[in-house]
Amino acid sequence: MKIERPRSNQPIPDDAKLVFKGKIFDVYQWEQEMFDGSKEIFEKLKRPDTVVIFPVLPDGRILLIEQEQPGKGSFTDIPGGRVDAGEGILDAAKRELLEESGYEAEEYVLWNSRHPTSKIDWVVYVFIAKRLKKVSDMHLDAGERIKLKPVAFDEFIEIATKEGKIADIQDVLLQLMEAKLDPKKMEELRKLFEL
Repeated sequence: MKIERPRSNQPIPDDAKLVFKGKIFDVYQWEQEMFDGSKEIFEKLKRPDTVVIFPVLPDGRILLIEQEQPGKGSFTDIPGGRVDAGEGILDAAKRELLEESGYEAEEYVLWNSRHPTSKIDWVVYVFIAKRLKKVSDMHLDAGERIKLKPVAFDEFIEIATKEGKIADIQDVLLQLMEAKLDPKKMEELRKLFEL
């Protein structure tokens, strides 16, 4: 599967300077000419891209996770995380699914990919993983506590649209809400998640 990285609406120019290198976020600055000919300093954050995976179990249930992280209460989510340096997007999705659930999938469908905000050079790739097979225990980071939470498709829609926090991706949340209101879109969404 060849995955193209979407282009940012406001890319970081080649001559931008890295002024801060963090663990997750880097800050770039550059001089930008304004419409009146004056110049201003612009800046933009850059961070590693992210993958999130909606896993579909062999019985058709969606595998959500109940997650807890230091300094953050418990929340419902889906497997996902940062793409490591030099790692392919699909490889990152496979790794994150395996680490956070112990499952592998036979099929990955790229559902969505985009920059969620214009001021951060960062793409979120959303996958649906189908035909799962349990192959190992979870291998969690030191800052993760995860319990698997398989739910029926209708329950998944309710949780996602009621809490509005699963994967925290506005495009996906909007599609789920539209499907809840439009039977035709709900049928399209069901087919997308079908095995």
